[in-house]
Amino acid sequence: MKLLGCDPSEVLHVSGKTGLGVAELLDAIVDRIPPPSGDVEAPARALVFDSKYDDYKGVVAYCRVVDGSFKKHDKIIMMATRAEGEILELGALTPGYAPMDGLETGQIGYIVTGLKDIHACGVGDSITVASQPTREALPGYKQVKPMVYAGVFPKEGNDFEHLREGMERLKLNDAALTYEPEHSPALGYGFRCGMLGMLHLEILKERLRREFNLDLIVTVPSVAYRVNVKGKETITIKSPVELPDPSSIESIEEPWAKVDLVTPAEYVGGIMQFCQERRGMYKDTEYLSTQQTILHYEMPLSMLIVDFYDKLKSITSGYASMNYELLDYRVADVARLDILVAEEAVEALATLTYRDEAERVGRRVLASLKNDIPQEWFVIKLQAALGGKIVAAERISAKSKDVTAGLYGGDVTRKNKLLDKQKKGKKKMAALGKGSVDIPTDAYLNVLKRG
Repeated sequence: MKLLGCDPSEVLHVSGKTGLGVAELLDAIVDRIPPPSGDVEAPARALVFDSKYDDYKGVVAYCRVVDGSFKKHDKIIMMATRAEGEILELGALTPGYAPMDGLETGQIGYIVTGLKDIHACGVGDSITVASQPTREALPGYKQVKPMVYAGVFPKEGNDFEHLREGMERLKLNDAALTYEPEHSPALGYGFRCGMLGMLHLEILKERLRREFNLDLIVTVPSVAYRVNVKGKETITIKSPVELPDPSSIESIEEPWAKVDLVTPAEYVGGIMQFCQERRGMYKDTEYLSTQQTILHYEMPLSMLIVDFYDKLKSITSGYASMNYELLDYRVADVARLDILVAEEAVEALATLTYRDEAERVGRRVLASLKNDIPQEWFVIKLQAALGGKIVAAERISAKSKDVTAGLYGGDVTRKNKLLDKQKKGKKKMAALGKGSVDIPTDAYLNVLKRG
């Protein structure tokens, strides 16, 4: 009860399996939840809280009638988009569709709008009757801003339009989802998606796979940074490519989160060390019992969104759980890390990283590329650069050919001449091949792919 923060006397004993306490639960709903308010005589207004697209019926809006009433065949107007339709069917959710003659003030149900454009009816929109429209739309819902961004690409290039259709339909009942087209040299065409957090991302992936039968590639997620530009307004960037010239940047801010970690007492030491490695700021410890504790931390959101939960489960043998909520934005010492292949920057591999971690991140990326990029007839330089300074480097050695294989003795100068000629040829090829190294798709994938 201490963990949940509720009054034990208010907790009901209910079992959905056996039906125990269901009658008491229904009575408690009537007693504890206030009845809906509204004006039956006022012009009809309904708030859309969810919607879906039916191939035969068009857009189906799930709504709550706040004022007035709606009847079948009423002409309706969506107040946000000004789209007009006709009620083909309406009724209650039981949870399936139960058609009725009308919906009145205080009732919750569904309305088949007859609209074929899936963008015409969104969550938070208001529906009114065209013959007696209301003047004022309902306030709707607070617009939430995505905090986590990731690239979503179809594994098969010809599935892009199918992916677009899936994103449009999911957006219909997910107001927090944002997406925009994105192109990657390695992954082709896809979308840059903005979500509320990692759970939101996992749900998006699962729904696209399950409902639309899509095989997807999801890139490593990142957070939205605020960039304070000298003499200009603050801008929000979602990828390293959007970062302005470093000389014009006054400061960069990143989102921070309040993290609550519930764990058995025996794992506290390991968790605290792990959180310190993830730049966490320890706040306090709350003891639920002699065996169970809650550790309160504040840490950058970027430290939470990749593998934090998996590592936490590993440290605690699966016994710990976590909860986090966004706090604010704080100044961060981050910069763009560019990856150069054959002395040319590869935009798709650029990333934003902490300056003190740039060398480690750079070495990890270069080691991956070294394994995946095939040899050429010249040495390929792999470099990681932070603000023009090389912080890590690797080399892929050139293919070799034994040019002296045909010699059978004789003066050693003949052998040296052939080796010098080969060396000059390789230098010339390296100069001609600068920036023209073909990077295989697998090399990109092993750097960008998540899970």
